[in-house]
Amino acid sequence: MSSSSGLQPDPSMIGRLVKPVFAVLPDPTALFRQRAERFAVLAEGHDLAPYLRFLGALSAVQADLVACLPAPDAVPPEQVERARANAMPPLDRGALGASEDFRATLVRFLEAAASVEMPAPAAAALAELHQAPRTALGEMIGNVMGDAIPFEMLAQHLFLSAATQVHAARLAATLEADKLVPLETGLCPVCGGPPASSVVVGVQGAEGARYAACAFCGTRWNEVRIKCLACGSTKGVGYKSAGTENATVKAECCDSCRSWVKILYADRNPALEAVADDVASLGLDLLMQNTEYRRAGFDPFLIGY
Repeated sequence: MSSSSGLQPDPSMIGRLVKPVFAVLPDPTALFRQRAERFAVLAEGHDLAPYLRFLGALSAVQADLVACLPAPDAVPPEQVERARANAMPPLDRGALGASEDFRATLVRFLEAAASVEMPAPAAAALAELHQAPRTALGEMIGNVMGDAIPFEMLAQHLFLSAATQVHAARLAATLEADKLVPLETGLCPVCGGPPASSVVVGVQGAEGARYAACAFCGTRWNEVRIKCLACGSTKGVGYKSAGTENATVKAECCDSCRSWVKILYADRNPALEAVADDVASLGLDLLMQNTEYRRAGFDPFLIGY
């Protein structure tokens, strides 16, 4: 692991003078299509190739489903304004999980997912979801909405998480980015969830800016560099990597709360994708398990590792 006396300062640029936009809402079709393509590239020669190909196929199912679903009802304006006034997320996860629109999306996703090549345990988990009583299914959906996935039912919840991403990203896309307000540090301004990772972008007008990326709804929001996304501290923040100091995926570590979140340097490699490269850089997670830091980022596709 790259380090000298533990943590290294981030030597790269901290952003341009132009203030980057606060939030970038997802384009659901592009989001899942690009993710599917990135998983396919990452799978080549990777130790996790079967899993990465599986997730790539699921991402393609997500993209195809987005393309054929009718446009969702937008989040009610009064709900958006109430959330804005109280610094709350406009997307209510609890209500989302109970909505008939989500249940309809879930049914279609589970049907489409059956076409994906998968190992027998995953196929059994998918079949179980098709047959699950409404109450049991509701409990599992509640776990997904609360980012509280039980280890003993990972496969079932992975499928449910993928379906939820479709519905949440489509709802997020109906919002107006300039009406979103910051919540607490490290919380998605749309759904209130934690980031899967953060990405330093090279996009013109925002070069060097850092955006936290939500795996739940696909929203990205601007967070200043060299700040812990778990506790907001700017002291004792440093970086570890599984390779050289020029690695494009690192662990941003905080000595104040002893947590870490991955940071991806897309300004160096524009192909990096917040969720796909989070999964593919599992080696960094394994190295961090031997440290005093705990992972604060949440990615439903990495639960169990």
